[in-house]
Formats: sequence, structure tokens, C-alpha cells
Amino acid sequence: MTETGIRPARAADLDAARRIVAAAYAPHAARMGKRPGPMDDDYAARIAEGAVHVIEGDDGGVIGLVVLLPQDDAMLLDNVAVAPEAQGLGIGRRLVAFAEAEARRQGFGVLWLYTHESMVENMAFYRSAGFAETHRVTERGFERVYFGKGL
Repeated sequence: MTETGIRPARAADLDAARRIVAAAYAPHAARMGKRPGPMDDDYAARIAEGAVHVIEGDDGGVIGLVVLLPQDDAMLLDNVAVAPEAQGLGIGRRLVAFAEAEARRQGFGVLWLYTHESMVENMAFYRSAGFAETHRVTERGFERVYFGKGL
């Protein structure tokens, strides 16, 4: 499977976005003992506000997404999710690189994110992409690990 370009999500992408997020985060739910936050996000609203970008496979189907939320002083990389059948192909790295470029384009010098402490694979991925852990905190019942990257 190859991928094509990254584009803003459209309303027609809603079901694919929900399906990809559910599949990508399902393995973490058992480890966490509850549903990861991205599984309960309002993707219809996120798409309508222009926060979601998707990447398509060679068949035109959505295989991954990134959610970006501008903050006062930095861009929040709120979510990166890749369909299980497309994992391991560099799609996540493409989406993170897009997030970095989009944050720079919007004038931000920092990209930050958080993940759950049990998502050790995610933490390793973000470290390998140049993010540094900044702090850990319990928020909204989740043990979160924050990362940042200067752009």
C-alpha cells in the first residue's frame, strides 16, 4: 500500500476517521483500563473546524489522520492515527512531518503533544521523531506524558 497526499478532511471522511481512530487506539484501551481520549473526540466538529487532515492510500481510501489544534503559544498535535493495515509504512512519520510544517506555516515555533504513560510505543515513536519529554501529569483521569519540539 502506498499513500498519496495529505489534505484537509471533508465531511465524507467522518466514518473513515472514526474507524481509523477506533482501530488504532483499541489495543491501548485494555492496557489503560479505559477508552483513550481520542476514541471519544467529536470528529464531526473537528473536521468542520478544519482541524483534521487525512492521508489517502493508493486506492483513494483514508489510511491515516492528524488533528492539529492551534494554542496561544504553540501548535498542539492532538492526535495521529494510522489504520492498522497501513502501520509500519512511515505514514505516521509523514503525518508528524506535515504537523511540523503546518505549525511553522501558521507561525508557531513549538509543536507539543501528550500521550498516555502506558502507550510506550507512542512515546518511543515521538522521541525518535525529535520530541523531548517535558513533564508528566494526571489530567481528567489520565496519566499523561507531555512532549515538545522546537521548530
